[in-house]
This record gives sequence, C-alpha cells and structure tokens, in this order.
Amino acid sequence: MYLEQRSCFNVFSIMIVKGCTMVSNAKDVAQNILLFSQEHGDVLTNLKLQKLLYYCQGWHLALKDNELLFTDPIQAWIKGPVIPNVYHQYKDFKWQPIVIEDQDAPALAEGSTEIVKEVLEVYGGYSAYQLELMTHEESPWLIARGSLPLDESSNNVISTQDMYGFFSSELAAANA
Repeated sequence: MYLEQRSCFNVFSIMIVKGCTMVSNAKDVAQNILLFSQEHGDVLTNLKLQKLLYYCQGWHLALKDNELLFTDPIQAWIKGPVIPNVYHQYKDFKWQPIVIEDQDAPALAEGSTEIVKEVLEVYGGYSAYQLELMTHEESPWLIARGSLPLDESSNNVISTQDMYGFFSSELAAANA
C-alpha cells in the first residue's frame, strides 16, 4: 500500500543541482526538520525525527546521484533507522514532542533544503509508528538487520549504497 502512496512523491518540484559537494551533518538537518515542523504546527517525537532523517538521506541520495545529505551513520535499531548522535541529543524528550527555541535553520547545501522540505511534505503526515512500519519493509533496513530477530538490539549500519539502490528504484518507479 505505501508504495502506491509514494508515487505521489513529486520529483519535478525539486531543484536538482549537480556538482555540489557540500555535505551537512545530521544534527543540522534535524534542526531544519524540527524548525520546519514547528513553523507548520506539527510536533515531532525523536522516533519520527529519526525516520524523517532516514527518508531525507535516502531521497537525497537518489535525487542527487548518490550524494550524501549528511555523513553520520544510520543504524538499524529495533524501531527502525536511527542516527545515534541525533537520537542522544533529543533522548531526554522520550516520547514527548521535541521543542526547540525559535532560531534560524542551519544552511544546507544548495538543493538539499528543497529535498528535505519535499520529504517532509510527503512523509510528515505519517505517524512515527507508520514510518517505523514502512522502514521495516524496506531493503536497506532489512539488509542491515540480516537474520536478527525483530526484537534484538542492533548497531548495524545501514549502507548508503543499499539506500541509494532502494531509493533510486523508487524514483524510477515513480517516474515510469
């Protein structure tokens, strides 16, 4: 079902800039996501933030020809993809919405801000739980988890090459 919903990902509204090599860090991208969400009246938990970061990285890889949005590793935790340093920055919020002070969002590479906003428009309406379930069906998380039981802890890194392959396939299917 969610693959059908993904076909609404409007790749034509995204400005793609080739040759840009500026890479952000995940904390800056997270701050952009949180500020954007707060400005639009949405609240995010750490769980949902982690999944949105994963989708931002994946679509950035696909849309910018394997260019990373951020270099921080994404791990295949029980609840889905997690960027550990961002998780730990906001873990005191537990399951409560993350609230940060109004401030300017850190600058991202040219074209990256548009991709982040597009991802938020497509995935932001899903609950944290829905996003968790979606990631559990996707090959990057499944490959990183390997044969581990669903309830077993893991620090296995999700390969950016696996993400690039998966999201590039999704992009090709959406454009078919």
